[in-house]
Amino acid sequence: MTERLADPLDPPEATQAAVAAATAADVVIRELHRMEQLKAAQRLFEEVWRPAEGQPPPVTGELLRALAHAGSYVVGAYAGTRMVGASAGFFTAPPDPALHSHITGVAPQGQHRGIGFALKVHQRAWALARGVPVVVWTFDPLVARNAWFNLAKLGATPTAYLEDFYGPMTDAINAGMASDRLLLTWKLDDPAVAAACVGRPRPPSPAPGAAEPALTAGPGLEPVAHDTGAPLVTVEVPPDVEALGPGPRRAWREAVRQALGGRLAAGAAVTGFLRRPDRYLLTQPPTGGPR
Repeated sequence: MTERLADPLDPPEATQAAVAAATAADVVIRELHRMEQLKAAQRLFEEVWRPAEGQPPPVTGELLRALAHAGSYVVGAYAGTRMVGASAGFFTAPPDPALHSHITGVAPQGQHRGIGFALKVHQRAWALARGVPVVVWTFDPLVARNAWFNLAKLGATPTAYLEDFYGPMTDAINAGMASDRLLLTWKLDDPAVAAACVGRPRPPSPAPGAAEPALTAGPGLEPVAHDTGAPLVTVEVPPDVEALGPGPRRAWREAVRQALGGRLAAGAAVTGFLRRPDRYLLTQPPTGGPR
């Protein structure tokens, strides 16, 4: 379940979806304010990202304290008394109100239970209750499971490709590779987003039947670029980039940067994510994208 959101004007469907998602994950989601809670969230993020020895954590309890005190979004998901997930975000600058969701993580022992989904659905209800219609965040476009989660299960829309967004990173997940990110915009009052938050994933549009491949995986899981200016294309990513060695990971980073980032910069739009194989679906303007 989720604790009662603070604002009595919560949109009923958003609150109901948040309660249902937390109940399904068997967690209680609470806003965090006390230092012992915020330090527990710091430890959870460290457990997920595993920073290199001597390197700082992804976020400190002190920073989370400041965000919570300023009224930003800082929550934990609890299974009994144990924190199994956490999320933090802050408000963007005027004039367009939005919440930037900076970090969301689920402890290894809490994976595959719907806890991450419950946190995001709670975040949507929390933001809407405060008159904030949009949440934005970034993720690594090479991680197929996160692409499916963000684009299909949550219904968010990619709006920009950001090259080496964080610069060099030293944690166990990101070390040794440029930190390219895909920026997502989550329009919280979009009917497709509301449907996704009650378990109806957003389908790709248009139907992908006529799409031509712009990037595929070769027989050795190496990236293979294809020369196409078709109006509808797909950009494949490896099924598990974290299982690849440093060289193949860097090759995929460069290939996806060109095929996906280059097309977005040229005016293409990502309209969905497909599974088996894992690939982005893009519509291109009449002039086409990079060939």
